[in-house]
Amino acid sequence: MEGMIPYFAVALLYAGLGAYFWRRTWHAGSYGGTAVTDKSAQALRSLAVLPPLAGHGLLLQASVFSPFGLDFGISNAISAIAWLIVATYWLVNLRYRMEAMLALALPLAAVSALLPAFLPSPHLLPHSSLPLFKLHLAISMLAYSLLSIAALHALLMALVEKRLHEKTLLATFVGMPPLLTMEHLLFQIIGAGFALLTLTLGSGILFSEELFGKPLQLSHKTIFAVISWAAFAGLLVGRHVYGWRGRTAIRWTLAGFALLLLGYLGSKFVLEVVLGRA
Repeated sequence: MEGMIPYFAVALLYAGLGAYFWRRTWHAGSYGGTAVTDKSAQALRSLAVLPPLAGHGLLLQASVFSPFGLDFGISNAISAIAWLIVATYWLVNLRYRMEAMLALALPLAAVSALLPAFLPSPHLLPHSSLPLFKLHLAISMLAYSLLSIAALHALLMALVEKRLHEKTLLATFVGMPPLLTMEHLLFQIIGAGFALLTLTLGSGILFSEELFGKPLQLSHKTIFAVISWAAFAGLLVGRHVYGWRGRTAIRWTLAGFALLLLGYLGSKFVLEVVLGRA
C-alpha cells in the first residue's frame, strides 16, 4: 500500500488543479475578468502545475525503465502520453492562454497516472537497447501526444463554435483565446504531429530493416498508422489548397486521431488485456 502513496499524491494534485482550472476558465464569471488576465497570478498557476508534473515524471521513470529493459505496457503508455500532453500544454500556456485545455488535460492525467499502479500490464520491449529503437520510440510517443492534443483542441473548438452560435460564450469561456487563434494553433500542432508521425513511420521502416531484413511488417498497428497519416496529410493539403477550416478541419482531425488510437492503443489493449500476451 505504501507504494501506492506517490501515485495517489500525484493524482490528487492533478485533480485538485484540474478542478481549480475548470472553475476558473469554464466558469470564470464568478471570479471577475481581472483575475483571468492577471499576469502574476497566471505565472503562479503555471508554477503550480510543475510539482505533479515532476512527480508524475519520476513515477514514469521508475516504472518504464526497469533493470530488464523498457517496460511499455498499455498502462505505462497511456500514462506517458498523458504526461507529455500536460507538459506540452504547460509550455503552450506560457505563450497562449490555454488554461481551459489544462482544465481538460489535468483530470485525464490524474486517472492516467494511477493506471501503472492499479492496472499493471508488464510488457518488456524487445531490442530496447538499440539506439535506433529508442529514437523511434521517443519520436512515436511525441507524435501520439501532439495528435492527442490536436484532438482535444478540436473538441474544444467545436464546443466554442457551438456556444458562439448559441450566444452563450461569454458566460462560460472567459479568458479563452479567439477562435481564429485557436484554429491557427490547431494547425501548428497538427503540422508538428504530422511531421513526427512521418518520422515515426520512417524510423519504423529503418528499424524493421535492421532487425528483420525487410522494410515494413504489415500489422493492425501499421495499417491504421498509415491510414491515419494519410488522413492528416489530406487535412493539411486541404487546408493549403482549399482553405479547409472550421467544422471540416475538426472532423478530419478527430477522424485521423481515432484511426491512430485504434491502431496503437487498440492493438495494445487487445494483445495485453484481452489476450493476455506480454
